[in-house]
Amino acid sequence: MAVRAFGRRSRVAAAADPAPSVAPAAATAEMEREAVPQARPTAGAAVADIVARVHPTIVKSMDMAKISALNNEQLANQLLSFLDTDGAGVPDLSPLDRQQVVTELVHDIKGLGPIEPLLHDSQVSDILINGLESTYVERKGRLERIDLRFRDRQHLLHIAQRIAGRMGRRVDESSPMVDARLQDGSRVNIIIPPLALDGAAISIRRFVMRGVSLEDMAERRVLSPAMAELFRIAVKARLNILISGGTGAGKTTFMNALSREIDHSERLITIEDAAELQLQQPHVIRLETRAVSAEGTGQVTMRDLLVNTLRMRPDRIIVGEVRGGEANEMLQAMNTGHPGSMCTLHANTPRDALTRLENMLMMGSGDMPLTALRRQIASSVDMVVQLARLRTGQRCVTSATSVVGMENDIVTTEEIWRRRPGDEDHVFETSGRLPSWTDAVDAINLRDRLVEALQADPRIGDADQ
Repeated sequence: MAVRAFGRRSRVAAAADPAPSVAPAAATAEMEREAVPQARPTAGAAVADIVARVHPTIVKSMDMAKISALNNEQLANQLLSFLDTDGAGVPDLSPLDRQQVVTELVHDIKGLGPIEPLLHDSQVSDILINGLESTYVERKGRLERIDLRFRDRQHLLHIAQRIAGRMGRRVDESSPMVDARLQDGSRVNIIIPPLALDGAAISIRRFVMRGVSLEDMAERRVLSPAMAELFRIAVKARLNILISGGTGAGKTTFMNALSREIDHSERLITIEDAAELQLQQPHVIRLETRAVSAEGTGQVTMRDLLVNTLRMRPDRIIVGEVRGGEANEMLQAMNTGHPGSMCTLHANTPRDALTRLENMLMMGSGDMPLTALRRQIASSVDMVVQLARLRTGQRCVTSATSVVGMENDIVTTEEIWRRRPGDEDHVFETSGRLPSWTDAVDAINLRDRLVEALQADPRIGDADQ
């Protein structure tokens, strides 16, 4: 027997009953319908108005315990039946509008309301809701404004609270900011009034299910085939790689591509604020930080997880993003038996990335001399890969820089590859010189492949001659 979530009778059943009883909610809806003549809806705006009017009645009439047991199709069938009842207060609808009303109601009851269709659009990479009146999405690297309708500020706030609640988080006036993720792994940041003056602001970074390889990136001109070979060799040689770039530059996607080159025999541990990495290896332990609870307890930071990870016998440690005192533990891990580790951070150039790493070490290392911190960086990091999002919206590797060592208390670097500045044709050029970590490549007998890759692209400076 099908679960019935609503207690209303259809118009046909009511007509067969010589003395039908009218429930209070139905009587109220009937009086409202008589007091305000109902116009026949003609477009999406009218459908949204009907959803807004019907939704409170449905909420009062539904049995939430039974609703939770229904899948979307079952709920849609029951909503269709409910729309035929006297208590629904719905005018005659065309089949298309009727189906649209039901779809939006299902999204409101079991999903994330108007956001739900965007989460199923493979072209949408970011959803940016700036209060009640302004919503943007990113498609193919370009932001565009869309017409997304919420009933009112309370409706938008309710959706924000539903997102947070599903992940065991809380967002209200006492805790107006939250980082969370959706069930598909998409990252969500929420900030609500009184901090957000125009209503709740929700930023969703979509989780890309399709695995991206270095070959895929070369085909899309994110990098050149020769650069892809360099990165492939770097992973096999177990170099410690720092991936740098701005927001939305593609750091996590690039790290996913690099991780596909790791041997399946290795034990990997990933540490992230919001789980996004898609490692293909069979021996992977995924760790995620935990925010402070409403009572002010229970927080587990990136640094806590890194300290614990060192006791878990990892071959490589992959950190989603380093942004604080955990940088000290990360570099110690890279330099004490965990070669081949990777992490990301926010910076605009490779030199800025090393400077920011230095600043984070100073924050977490107390009174350690600056020279000692720089030596730790020089001995731990082998290569910095810089990514950027161009004005066209395309993501691109702009530089691959080798960390050479120390000279006069300064960390010295050498650019191995770069995207030619200002070139809209995405020309990648190389120094042609063997990097400082060639000995690690020799150990796995890949020097010939590295030399061949270094000869494949134009030389840095050739365009200026």
